[in-house]
Amino acid sequence: MITFGEMESGISYTLRQGVYGIIFNEHKNMIALIETGDGKYFLPGGGLEGSESHEECLVREGLEEMGKLLEIGEWIGKAQRYFYSGKDSEYYLGQGHFYFAEIAGEAGEPVEADHQLRWVETGAAANMLFHAHQAWALQKAMALIDEIKVKHR
Repeated sequence: MITFGEMESGISYTLRQGVYGIIFNEHKNMIALIETGDGKYFLPGGGLEGSESHEECLVREGLEEMGKLLEIGEWIGKAQRYFYSGKDSEYYLGQGHFYFAEIAGEAGEPVEADHQLRWVETGAAANMLFHAHQAWALQKAMALIDEIKVKHR
């Protein structure tokens, strides 16, 4: 598995497993990102809770962050990042499980009021993402889309 960040010796890291969706628009030139109240950008998704499946996690996070029903698609990959969260005052090893996903419908207002859905051009999105492992997953997803385009020419 690809790892970003450096593990600092003497630090105890909390493992945080998450599931994230890479959601393109119909033309595959824009991607859905979540902007938080502090101006940071993330892929839609978040931490696994209890015994929920990857699909259950992504569906719950779609409702909470965007007020949208999400459908999980094909697996993209898994990557992790060592980081310190100033918000939580904690060191994390964030492991991300990344999937293609689609918006399947509306579900009302997002639960998390400080999270806003933003459609961003794919070329700019990877540089905007706060976590390097999420940027890696987006770049991998774009490469997979390009491979599909080439095969269908």
